[in-house]
Amino acid sequence: MDLEGKVAVVTGATGGIGQAICRLFRAHGASVIGIHKHSKRKDEVEPGIDYVISTVTDYDEIGQVVGEIIEKYGKIDILVNNAGINRDALTKDMTEKQFDEVIATNLKGAWNVTRFVGPHMQKNHGGSIINISSVVGVYGNVGQSNYAASKAGLVGMTKCWAKEFAGREGNVRVNCISPGFIKTHMLDSIPEHVLDGIRGKIVLGRMGEPAEIAEAVLFLASDRSSYITGANINANGGMAL
Repeated sequence: MDLEGKVAVVTGATGGIGQAICRLFRAHGASVIGIHKHSKRKDEVEPGIDYVISTVTDYDEIGQVVGEIIEKYGKIDILVNNAGINRDALTKDMTEKQFDEVIATNLKGAWNVTRFVGPHMQKNHGGSIINISSVVGVYGNVGQSNYAASKAGLVGMTKCWAKEFAGREGNVRVNCISPGFIKTHMLDSIPEHVLDGIRGKIVLGRMGEPAEIAEAVLFLASDRSSYITGANINANGGMAL
């Protein structure tokens, strides 16, 4: 799955899954630009990655960033919409701010970036866009109505974009991956007894590793998946069958 000569943009690049994707893309020869919201900690930095501080929620700013990347590298071949946050609460306790923040980052943020990258890829007659959704967006979860709505929306947008950007000989493929519970900082706030209950529902009997999601992303980014578009891959260890 050679990515030599490819230019890849990954949002949420310093999170657990984002880091793993950047690392794997770079190992397979791609020039990787990692977009992230905050300054990096030393443990979040991957050698050989071009990091850009920007927020996907700012339409004008991210448009400028995409333009600068294209000017510097000449093109964008791969986009991974990975940026995401959670603000969990039961619906009766959830604030409007909690709902809006999650939708703005997870759903509209992906739209903001793709709004600029998708037409560029279509004009260049090729590219691969991968959206990172969630098992929660497919099956729901108590206390995550905002998160589930945002991730379910990504699945819907994936199918729309697959049809839009392949048209007029665009040859742009758009796919989605819905990870289950992965060992990232998002799990830090969940009590161990709750995690034990979750593990009990997973056929493979364990949480996933960020690197395992990155491998699925690599497949969809590469030419090995040249006849796959509009798909949603449930990478959840058999949590929901």
